[in-house]
Amino acid sequence: MSYKGRYTIKKPDKYAGDPRKVIYRSLWERNTFRWCENNPNVKLWNSEEVVVPYVSSVDKKLHRYYVDLLIQMDNKKTYLIEIKPKKETQPPKPRSRKTKKFINEQLTYIKNNDKWEAANKFAEHNGWKFQVWTEETLKNLGIKVL
Repeated sequence: MSYKGRYTIKKPDKYAGDPRKVIYRSLWERNTFRWCENNPNVKLWNSEEVVVPYVSSVDKKLHRYYVDLLIQMDNKKTYLIEIKPKKETQPPKPRSRKTKKFINEQLTYIKNNDKWEAANKFAEHNGWKFQVWTEETLKNLGIKVL
């Protein structure tokens, strides 16, 4: 079952973007949005407002990567955040048969790495940090993971 929907901003003064167009694509994202709104150390945040251009190693074409979150803390540190299951941050395990599923997993892993490399350079250029948050990160931050 896919969990996605429109998120209603409760503290528009903290949202840096159009508060009418906030979409979550997982319960992890929705719960992280709530965390951003309720965390007194988060000064500003937005979702999918930062676009990072990248070239895919798979098709050698220019693409646009909409980063899940931008979070600016009270201490002025700014983070670009991607929320992914831990298994999607690691290369797929080799298999004896090259099934369509395995090939798709490999392509997704390569594409994600291309995006994350570009996002990391983009963040560094702006004096920010790029991070991939997994279910472990969310739990450590006190964000509900189902």
